[in-house]
Amino acid sequence: MNFSLEGFDYTDINSYYELLIGASLSILPKIIGAILVFWIGFKVAHGISQGLRKIFNNQGFDPTVENFLVNLLRYILRALVILAVIGILGVQTSSFVALIAAAGFALGGALSGTLGHFASGIVILIFRPYKIGDIVEIDNYTGSVIDITVFSTKLQTVDTRIIIIPNNDAIGGSIVNYSLTEERQIDMDIGIAYTDNIDTGRKVLTEIAHSNMKCIIDEGTHPVKVVVKELGDNAVIVALRVWCKTEDYFAVSFELRETIKKEFDQNNLHFPFPQSDVHMYQEKS
Repeated sequence: MNFSLEGFDYTDINSYYELLIGASLSILPKIIGAILVFWIGFKVAHGISQGLRKIFNNQGFDPTVENFLVNLLRYILRALVILAVIGILGVQTSSFVALIAAAGFALGGALSGTLGHFASGIVILIFRPYKIGDIVEIDNYTGSVIDITVFSTKLQTVDTRIIIIPNNDAIGGSIVNYSLTEERQIDMDIGIAYTDNIDTGRKVLTEIAHSNMKCIIDEGTHPVKVVVKELGDNAVIVALRVWCKTEDYFAVSFELRETIKKEFDQNNLHFPFPQSDVHMYQEKS
């Protein structure tokens, strides 16, 4: 099929061109204005939220409450900026809000989890089961709380991993907050060979606890306990129980394990390995 411009009305092209130019000139200022409002609005929202953060810092607000309110204000201000941009582009904001509301109902089921995280963030803010800086155990993860947002809680573990836990999961399960008490007990199990002297092992473990300056030892309230916990298949399981400050728990645990190994070697005490006796019988011919 051959394409031909014969008989084409070029006056229509001029009309379309003039119409396009006119439409572009009329909408271009709106687009430029919308871009400027969007850019400036987000900058202002960031500045206001950071200004509020400085005010909270000067007033000595709790970091958990501070982060939550600052993030919430930032989201609200950004939403207002977006509505303003939509209005500049000529879209009726009332109709747009109604559309958003209808879409919200339609997506309510799909977003129920996200909304649940938000609601759980409110619960954390009000009841404060933990705050930034606390050492907690949530969802089988143990670490220090470094941030709480409206949707999630961020932990940093001893090995510097960052764990992000949705607030709904945090509130829905059990929470162990070790920072609610200033002191924490170390409960350490050590296996001693059946051929070794238990009294010698008890004496060595007690001396190790007393030699660690970070251990809190008081015969009345914080005694060192070394007890036989279990007669295992391959070893006598002895439990060492000693107190320390909550923030020193992991450091003291590591130090005690290393010292136990060295002192056991010096005192001829052994960590037994699992072993089995094999009996062989020869069949009679």
